[in-house]
Amino acid sequence: MIQTLGISGLRLTRGERTLFRDLTLVIEAGEVLALTGANGSGKTSLLRAISGFLTPAAGDIVFHDADANVIDPGLARSHQLHHLGHLDALKGARTAREELMFQSDWLGHSGLDSASGITEAIETLGLKPLLDLEVRKLSAGQRRRLAMARLIGAPRALWLLDEPLSPLDSRWREAVGAIMQAHLASGGLIIAAVHDPLPIPTRSLDLGLVG
Repeated sequence: MIQTLGISGLRLTRGERTLFRDLTLVIEAGEVLALTGANGSGKTSLLRAISGFLTPAAGDIVFHDADANVIDPGLARSHQLHHLGHLDALKGARTAREELMFQSDWLGHSGLDSASGITEAIETLGLKPLLDLEVRKLSAGQRRRLAMARLIGAPRALWLLDEPLSPLDSRWREAVGAIMQAHLASGGLIIAAVHDPLPIPTRSLDLGLVG
């Protein structure tokens, strides 16, 4: 399981423009890092690079386990991290129940009892009244809660979250804060691109200040 994420000398580009260069940081189990900065500063691009969807122009991204062994990046990305993008990546024609089951099955439940994890996700995120509704009929906040259910239904160590709170009201922002705290307490790691502050203590990295 991912215990530490190390980034060194990272440079990301978009077309001919360099978003940032020489980024070096370490985040360990139990920590949350909030990525801040203006639109276009590279917050989403950094999450995508860690996820393996974007190839850095320079630098290294390395995952370590509890014994400081390097984890194969393909294994880490396919089985040990969640990337929840700004778009919810849900299929509108499915019911919320079908989508939750599909997402949890696709992500493999991480070896845990699938029924238990899905039940916990439904209860924690208040999804029971929504299960028989088509995803396209859900509000933006409801869709975000459904998308976040995969974090509980198929637990993984590293969460990469892009504006996780943006469509949520104050009640669900507080609930998501509690979900994050529980994940950190169990040894998880979180990196979140944000404009609004997270409802939990964090350390922040302003990508607008990275050279």
